Amino acid sequence: MEIIVRLDVVLAQRKMKARDLAEQIGISEQNVSHLRTGKVKGIRFNTLARICEVLQCQPGDILEAAPLVDKDA
Repeated sequence: MEIIVRLDVVLAQRKMKARDLAEQIGISEQNVSHLRTGKVKGIRFNTLARICEVLQCQPGDILEAAPLVDKDA
């Protein structure tokens, strides 16, 4: 399984910029960018909770588990 980050989708639905989210949850824009692109290995639950609070969503709206795609097939 792989985890797909759908933060971009939720931000677009809320018409919110990543910069504004970063400011409201107290992390750097660069860290939000890493989250948006899925370039992170993990996320703290308190950070996820703050994101969900600001975006008024559930963790499942942002994160999705999907079967791992074999790129060599």
